[in-house]
Amino acid sequence: MWTHQSSSRSARLGLLIGLAGVGVGVATGFLVGTKPLYLILAFGAVPILFYFFAQFEQAVIGLLILRSSLDAFSSLQLPALFAIALDALTILYVTVKLLTGQPVKVDKFWWFFVGWLIIQSLWVILLPLGALGLGTPFLSEAIREWVRLLTWAMVYLLVMQLKDKISPEKLVSGLFLSLIIPVAVALMQMFVPSLLPPMLSIGGGGGFGALAEGARIRGTFGMANTFVTFLLLFIGLTWWKLKWVQHRWRWLVLLGVLTSLFVSTKSLFSLMMLAVFVLVLIAPRLSLLNLIGGILLFGIVIALFASSEFGQQRLTSIANTPLLNPDIDISRAILLSEGDHNSFNWRLSQWNLLLKRWQEYPFLGYGLGLSVQVAGNGFLPHNDYIRAVIEGGILGFVTYIGFFLAQGVRLVQLMYQAPRNSRQYELCFILLAILASLPVGMITENIWSHTTLFFYWWALFAVVGWNWSEEYEEIHE
Repeated sequence: MWTHQSSSRSARLGLLIGLAGVGVGVATGFLVGTKPLYLILAFGAVPILFYFFAQFEQAVIGLLILRSSLDAFSSLQLPALFAIALDALTILYVTVKLLTGQPVKVDKFWWFFVGWLIIQSLWVILLPLGALGLGTPFLSEAIREWVRLLTWAMVYLLVMQLKDKISPEKLVSGLFLSLIIPVAVALMQMFVPSLLPPMLSIGGGGGFGALAEGARIRGTFGMANTFVTFLLLFIGLTWWKLKWVQHRWRWLVLLGVLTSLFVSTKSLFSLMMLAVFVLVLIAPRLSLLNLIGGILLFGIVIALFASSEFGQQRLTSIANTPLLNPDIDISRAILLSEGDHNSFNWRLSQWNLLLKRWQEYPFLGYGLGLSVQVAGNGFLPHNDYIRAVIEGGILGFVTYIGFFLAQGVRLVQLMYQAPRNSRQYELCFILLAILASLPVGMITENIWSHTTLFFYWWALFAVVGWNWSEEYEEIHE
């Protein structure tokens, strides 16, 4: 029986190698005749592919660490190439495991994720059929958006293959290495911006130790707003680590650095996200000490935010919006947005424009990833709920909300299954607090476009569903 299974696996593996050889031969002939440079890059990928299969655990962790440093090179298409390569490696790895009779590790939520992706693909299919507000000329943009969502599922699947090969605590600890380059660049943007190349510069310089007026650090990210959500995720993870490590001072220093960078992004929406995050953390264990600690943390962040002239301007700008000024209604705010340089009033104008256009195609919308094209001014909606209803209509909006509700249900289920106050339980709780803060940020920001945030989010979402054991040796960081 074993001999028969072994020969069957060998035959399937031989077939795979043979097909791969034919594919490589055809691709090589094509590349030689078209783009010799691509041929050089293809051969350069061979040792990477070999390393990926030979040292799978280290290769996956390396890919996870690398992703946080790529956004600064978007003009070179490096993040897109990385995503395509990761998708291809994941599919190839899973295919080899299936052909050789090895188990592929998945969980129920991953199947739900796949089902949700299939539903999203309907908008890609309907686009060239003329069933949506836009048509075939925008098919490439819709496919690109769907592939971006597919990459999140591939990250989930790839990390799941590490289950039982590495302890979950070690994998989460390894993710902290992804902070090194972004944080180092952010600190240089704060203190020695002149040493950075233009693609990493924030523009303008100030005195040593001070940010230039209006300057917002962004690390290796394209924008400060994308950097701040990445920081919030790792502030949560650092908070989680503090409860388990013996040498807390190093993690307290890291928490202080991350909080300082968080404030220095000058992202106004992130303050409300932080408030929700802290509130969720202290609510189940509400005590006078926790309440004071939460208020103190949020108060320090607000004080640091308001310590610069630029931060003060961003806070006082709210006074000239319908939120705090009863003399300004929405219609007037939209008119004022043309010249008052108030970002919130501009958002009201953008939302008004998009909602009017949504009324033309209310049920199915205009197409996946096409909200910028619908707006016509080159800007995203700056409200992910409006984005969902513009791109997918009422049906797409329902699937969008359902997707986040399913994540919350999954985390709560894992918390009930895990021993109370265990590491798995506490990590679920941290992720639940972050998940609760995302809908708040989505009111005024394009959180759905923060690809790097969700890259690490789905890696953690996969890990938290593993079979954790408190018998793992203690972490001594």
